[in-house]
Amino acid sequence: MKILVVGPAWVGDMVMAQALFRHLAARHPGAAIDVLAPAWTFPLLSRMPEVRRPIEMPLGHGQLGLGVRRALGRALRPEGYDWAICLPLTWKSALVPFHARIPRRTGYWGEFRLGLLNDRRRLRAAPATMVGRYLALGQNPGAPLPDPIPRPRLVVDPADQVRALERLGLAPDGGPLLALCPGAEYGPAKRWPVAHFAAVARHWLERGGRVWIFGGDKDAPLGEAILEAAPGAVNLAGRTRLPEAIDLLALADAVVSNDSGLMHVAAALKRPLVALYGSSTPDYTPPLSDRARILSLNLPCSPCFQRQCPQGHTRCLTELAPERVIAALEASP
Repeated sequence: MKILVVGPAWVGDMVMAQALFRHLAARHPGAAIDVLAPAWTFPLLSRMPEVRRPIEMPLGHGQLGLGVRRALGRALRPEGYDWAICLPLTWKSALVPFHARIPRRTGYWGEFRLGLLNDRRRLRAAPATMVGRYLALGQNPGAPLPDPIPRPRLVVDPADQVRALERLGLAPDGGPLLALCPGAEYGPAKRWPVAHFAAVARHWLERGGRVWIFGGDKDAPLGEAILEAAPGAVNLAGRTRLPEAIDLLALADAVVSNDSGLMHVAAALKRPLVALYGSSTPDYTPPLSDRARILSLNLPCSPCFQRQCPQGHTRCLTELAPERVIAALEASP
């Protein structure tokens, strides 16, 4: 069997999609599973053994590109895919499988996809979690989800880790390593205060550990603020791209992260993890790991799923004290 999965465009969502890839590989031994996705997700897909190859979606978020999608679909016709699974809900995401003439095209009812998908599922009847929704598309309609749920498992090459350490001038050892992930692309309502991250960093450093701060270019100022309040930490935010961030996170003895893509990466690397939730909820996108501890105040106003706190106080995060995170770290398996 040859399967084309139209993948999501967010780091965390793509990590969770690996549960589907693992399920498909187990359910259809020997199946070729290709994933159509933005090129920047390829470092994730290359660390998923179930994926035969990634295929680049050359259009960015919000770009329609009808001609590009039609041409890409036609170019994929010789592959002879048996089945396409469309994870995004947008109608444009279903165009490539349609133009590729893949006989079975599975996805949820969405934006005007009546003629594009021929195996349509109702979202209102789907499981409550994102990973459950992905897995349900890999099952026959109405079939129960696999039990247990396959968990994402990213595979890291030690040689890549050595190269990343050498490029950044980092020592491979020197005390227990704590990784901090203070960013959250979605918005400030998902970001634990910098001062709280710094308090945890100081506690770890005072006990002889090392602290590395991870994130993208936009998170570099957050890392610098933590570094200023916790001298001795190393700010890698903005200094690594996704491949190196994955490889270096795999070295961590513990991780503290907001609900973000890197949180899901850390979970898929089986790192001891403290996951912090503010405006979002672990009921929908939990870290898929038995080594994760979830902290959330569960205030009456949360989860609000807003980028900015509608009430202007972000108490769901500011009142989540560093002492609670430190206690969770000390209790981590």
